[in-house]
Amino acid sequence: MQKLLNKRPMILEIISPDKKLFEGEVKSIVLPGIDGSFGILDKHAPLISALKKGEIKITDKASKDQVFPVNGGVVEVLNNKVIVLAE
Repeated sequence: MQKLLNKRPMILEIISPDKKLFEGEVKSIVLPGIDGSFGILDKHAPLISALKKGEIKITDKASKDQVFPVNGGVVEVLNNKVIVLAE
């Protein structure tokens, strides 16, 4: 089981109350935490954190950068999957 987790790519979902803003494989994520920005890379440790108003910056698997403005929310990182519930 652990070997399967090591080969699985990091998946990001950004979900707002209205719609899913993004879903796909990413290389890195920078999030606006309430105590400052922080980054998430492949195989990050489990984490739950509150987010403040700001921008989610991602680098997708094709090395293309994208930015999503948010008014706050919550992020969960578990088993190389990142879920952002954004306001």
